[in-house]
Amino acid sequence: MDRNLTVNAAQHSDIEGVLALLKKYHANSISDEDRKDGFVTTNIDAVQLAELIDKENGLVVAKDGDQVVGFVIAGSWQFLQRWPMFEYMTGELHKYTPYGEQLDSNNSYQYGPICIDGAYRGNGLANQLFDCSAQIMAQRFAYLVTFINKINGRSYAAHTRKLQLDDSGSFGFNNNQYHLMTLDLRPLTA
Repeated sequence: MDRNLTVNAAQHSDIEGVLALLKKYHANSISDEDRKDGFVTTNIDAVQLAELIDKENGLVVAKDGDQVVGFVIAGSWQFLQRWPMFEYMTGELHKYTPYGEQLDSNNSYQYGPICIDGAYRGNGLANQLFDCSAQIMAQRFAYLVTFINKINGRSYAAHTRKLQLDDSGSFGFNNNQYHLMTLDLRPLTA
């Protein structure tokens, strides 16, 4: 298949494609067959995605021509605190010092989810999405922070092996257990 893949900061015209991928791979709607290959748990709507684009520059998309085939979300803790999980995490950041500096809502941001259509996985697209997003966010933050549900082994493997994130601890929320993953972005701006 001849593919014309691009990876860039999202535009409003990309929102519909992002929502379609979210629905396809969301934990609440993913097929049992696809679940073993990973899933996303973030609930975000078109208005919130538009705000993420406008206020945070926090949505990066991969496109094959005009079709969105992957995306990654990133945002400040201030932006994300409207969701209970992120509000909780903001209050927990101070417990972690993965690079010799205490994490807080000013020096770190939340990365994820990342989602790639199954037909496009395994070709380095996750790295391209991740790198583009990290470069954008490194202009404002020293540290990337994310979390991965401990039952999502594929995601954990991808983030530790392919994306080189550090497992900096664990926490529980809403009857689930999570890995707290981090990355020092300071080398990107040095």
